[in-house]
Amino acid sequence: MAPRLEFVCDFAVALTKPHEMEGCGAGVRRIIPIVGGTVSGPLLNGEILNVGADWQTVDHNGIAQLDARYAVATADGAVIEVVSQGIRHVSPEVAARIAAGEDVSFDDYYMRTAVRLDTGHADYAWVNRSLFLATGGKRGATVHLAIYRVV
Repeated sequence: MAPRLEFVCDFAVALTKPHEMEGCGAGVRRIIPIVGGTVSGPLLNGEILNVGADWQTVDHNGIAQLDARYAVATADGAVIEVVSQGIRHVSPEVAARIAAGEDVSFDDYYMRTAVRLDTGHADYAWVNRSLFLATGGKRGATVHLAIYRVV
């Protein structure tokens, strides 16, 4: 039986200026602090806490390996850990448009992540037993992700 996807929520993840490490063997490494944001949807609602970061490595082909770890506080008091790992590829032309501040459609580049959620809160124990996928992109200093549960 083929898996299907169930929409869970949208994340709007607020970022600050990255710390870059040039000259690394695998490419450019970036540590991008996660400083807040919102979670809204039919299964999860709340805020992204001011804790965590996205640790990226961008290789010489422009492919970014994404490794983000942060936390969500739900509207009803649960804290959920988020571990999100994936890839993003942006052509040089689209990267220049994004850098210039243009509102680029997420369809113009590829960004997908595998997401694990974990909590000790009984009302959200279902997240511990599920795998999640996300798609989205960056607008300004915010990453927007649509989160889906694999069922």
